[in-house]
Amino acid sequence: MANLLIVGGGKMGGAILGGLLRSGWAEVADIAVVEPAAERRHELTEDFPGLRVLAAPDAGVLEEGGERIAGAVLAVKPDAAEGACRTLGVAGVRRVLSIVAGVPSGRLEAALGGEPVVVRAMPNTPALVGAGVTAMSGGSFATSQDLAWAEDVLSAVGTVVRLPERLLDAVTGLSGSGPAYFFLMAEALMEAGVQMGLDRDVSRTLVVETMFGSAVLLRETGRDPEALRAMVTSPAGTTAAGIRTLEARAVRSAFMEAVAAATERARNLQR
Repeated sequence: MANLLIVGGGKMGGAILGGLLRSGWAEVADIAVVEPAAERRHELTEDFPGLRVLAAPDAGVLEEGGERIAGAVLAVKPDAAEGACRTLGVAGVRRVLSIVAGVPSGRLEAALGGEPVVVRAMPNTPALVGAGVTAMSGGSFATSQDLAWAEDVLSAVGTVVRLPERLLDAVTGLSGSGPAYFFLMAEALMEAGVQMGLDRDVSRTLVVETMFGSAVLLRETGRDPEALRAMVTSPAGTTAAGIRTLEARAVRSAFMEAVAAATERARNLQR
């Protein structure tokens, strides 16, 4: 039987599937995926030979010999989440890890029926390469064992933090949308390098490796970003001139306002 059901075989569902298999969390026979799109089902069977890919939940896969699956990962679009949970509830699934943005655990619990376990999580796109960060919180009926199970699943694609559900909208605005802010900055810096006369490939290499190295430095040293920035910024030097221009253009404020706007949008999705 399948030990884990992934409902939604798109990018994030596929990322979790790949992470679980690479990490040794499960064998391909231990996981089944529900994916309504025929083309995507074909891709999944090509990428993961032996994987059971279904168009809809199949009771024969979910339960064999009286033993029930450990749980399901819900990785569908927000407007399909409650319908998917109603189907899972009918099929007997009682524990769901949702990575659906903007749908509170209470609504998913109501759709599942009874007193189901729901753990809500917000991963980000670096999970596609096993370097994501995910915030998670338990619903009304989640126990410490349920949270440990969910964290074990999510750890296959990166770092996991536990937070109250009321903070997940802020997580969406910060780390959920954060990769897009990062890529926008990378795009701008690469273009700036080209404008200053660098070859485009060279500019890309310089920007990517600078960002990667800076992130590693920030993580590995544990020092505050202000201290590391000061290390690079000599009085009246080149970096000081660049920082002064960024501050004059209110770049710091723009990032803060972007996170606030994305957080508010996440809140609005729940209404």
